[in-house]
Amino acid sequence: MNTLICPISKETANKAVVRLTGFLIATLIVLYALTSSVYIIIAILIDFIIRAFTTLKYSPLSWLSTQIAKVFHLKPITIDKAPKIFASRVGFLFSITALALYPLNPQISLVVLLVLMAFALLEAIFDFCVGCIVYTYVVLPLNKKSGSDTL
Repeated sequence: MNTLICPISKETANKAVVRLTGFLIATLIVLYALTSSVYIIIAILIDFIIRAFTTLKYSPLSWLSTQIAKVFHLKPITIDKAPKIFASRVGFLFSITALALYPLNPQISLVVLLVLMAFALLEAIFDFCVGCIVYTYVVLPLNKKSGSDTL
């Protein structure tokens, strides 16, 4: 595989918190699978909106992840935040798609959320960011095709 290219910024995030947040997203999706409650999709969507499109320090799930990391004395490891913001935007797209499909069929929403859960678990368990793959093989080629210098 070629080298992955991720967006970069001067902002940082705590890797342990990022991975715990991925686990909490997966946990909420399991809860949705058990209940089919649209409110769970809305909660996931709101969390992604906060992480992807605001400058707030914490979303509800990242705040909870921070508290869990403190309780378990997980060593903070600083990482670049830009790839995680991009991944949050991808998560936003999945969760808004699931919400839009919910009135048609909650099971279709579940399929979309299960894909999101797989991505979240790859981050949580293996520290593997699917967002970097999407950025490298979809966003950059489209950007080069359009001739744009900005991302």
